[in-house]
Amino acid sequence: MDTLIILLLKMKSIKIITFLFLILVFKAATSEKVFAQGPPIFTDSPLLLGLEGGGIRTFGKYISTESGKSYIQPLVIPYNVTTDFQIGGIQPYVFRSPDNGESQSGFGNFTLFGKYSIIQIDGKAKTFRALLKYTQTFTTGASNVSVNANASQFSIVTGYVTINYGIYGTLGYTFVSNDLPDNLIYNFAFGYPILPQKYPPFQLNIFIELNGIHTLDVNKHLLFVSPGLQLITSSTFLIETGVQIPVIDDRNTTKFAYTLGIRFLFF
Repeated sequence: MDTLIILLLKMKSIKIITFLFLILVFKAATSEKVFAQGPPIFTDSPLLLGLEGGGIRTFGKYISTESGKSYIQPLVIPYNVTTDFQIGGIQPYVFRSPDNGESQSGFGNFTLFGKYSIIQIDGKAKTFRALLKYTQTFTTGASNVSVNANASQFSIVTGYVTINYGIYGTLGYTFVSNDLPDNLIYNFAFGYPILPQKYPPFQLNIFIELNGIHTLDVNKHLLFVSPGLQLITSSTFLIETGVQIPVIDDRNTTKFAYTLGIRFLFF
């Protein structure tokens, strides 16, 4: 009789543990569905986990201007100190090919950045996030391909993400040294997943973005319309591509910019 009672208690415990496990799996899958959309291509994301978290990002950016062509290959490494605080570094390598003159190449200026989450409002299959971001660029690059000025940028990054779409925005101000003009930056992105949501994630996303910079003192404005495509093959890897087309260019210098890159989550 005692043996039967013990057996029944064990079976009941197994059912309880199984039930709790299924709840955890369901919550994890639901959470992944919300964030499986992926971060925007040209606009910051307020999410610090998943493919927006610790890992590596690199992309090639080809820029065509009235005076020549440039190719930039940055390496971006973010690291999550906590779930709310992220730091990282950006080191670009730059190739320049002017129409009149010899081609030049070298390492560009190094940038450190930090992000701190200040708002997180989660709902059923949706979330609203906001964070503060600070970036500091140093004059470490080769003089022939880099600007000889330090730059400090403060910005606020927001995002509203559901399983059906994502809306992102950034507003920031950049202080530039050596008597160069400061600038105001603003970005907006709308993302839409094309494929049905599933876990593990395999998703194809389309983005349409607006990326603008207003240079003060000289009162010059540059605004891109930036369509893009992003393929997420797993929870740790994505490939993305996009083109930036100027719709406002007071300096009349930029023809277009094309980007192709990857993100890989490895810690």
